[in-house]
This record gives sequence, structure tokens and C-alpha cells, in this order.
Amino acid sequence: MTTAITSINLRVYGVLMNDQKQVLVSDERIYYQNLEVTKFPGGGLELGEGTRDCVIRESKEELGIDVTVVDHIYTTDFFQQSAFNPEHQIISVYYLIKPLEPLRVYVNNKGPVYPKEIAEIFRFVDWEFFDENVMSLPIDKVVARLVKEKYATAEPFIF
Repeated sequence: MTTAITSINLRVYGVLMNDQKQVLVSDERIYYQNLEVTKFPGGGLELGEGTRDCVIRESKEELGIDVTVVDHIYTTDFFQQSAFNPEHQIISVYYLIKPLEPLRVYVNNKGPVYPKEIAEIFRFVDWEFFDENVMSLPIDKVVARLVKEKYATAEPFIF
């Protein structure tokens, strides 16, 4: 039996690429579901907030940096039920973001290893290894494919 959708959850994510041709991903452990996911950094839109303001705020909260929005990459155009709450429909907006300062979070390029006090860590994935298979969630997989197609040249790596 399918769970009835009762609300829409609007999420906003930033795609950050560095000058070493790497894409930043977030490895997150959801303890209450005993689940680990690899996704783009970002989070939920707050009431009264625009999507660009949301990705800027989320980048400050999660990455500890100020960013600017460079490009709109994608907005969900298909039905997606939440992996975390079956009563929610997910709509996600993705932006290419540019850091205005150095990252202030620990970046672990060895893969997800979660100390008990940390539920989210970040790592860079080399462009040649970055694709939809790196990502866990269905919409992120679509965006990973689009990023590889749209930014196949060195243009986004000018930061």
C-alpha cells in the first residue's frame, strides 16, 4: 500500500567544484533510520526565504563559508516521494555555487567514517570519478548526470 502524500518538502542544494576539478559531496548518516547517504550539500527552504537565499544560508551553516550563486542547474520535474518521510513529496532546486572564501569544514577524502559526534562529513570527488553512481538519492543522481553533461569543459573549475 502506498502512503498518501500530505505535504511538499522543498530542498535547495549547492554544487561546488574546485580548481582541482573535483566536486564536493556530503556523506550523511541518518542515525534514526540507520542509513548513510551521499548527496550534495544543502537543505530545506524556510518560510519567507527564496531558493537562492536558502542555498547561501545552507552553505554558511553546513560548509562555514559565504558563497555566490553562479548558475541554476536543475529543479525537480518528476514526482519524488521522500526517502525519509513517505508522506512528503520532494521538490529540489540545485545551483552551481562559488565559494567566496576557503572551506571551513573538515574535508575527508578517504570516504565516510563517522565519529559519534559527527553525522555529516564532506569530501571532494575527482571529476573523472564523479557520476550518478556516487550519489545515493534519485534526484541527486539526475543532477550528477546533468552536471557531467553541462560542465564537461573546464569552465566551472575557474574558482
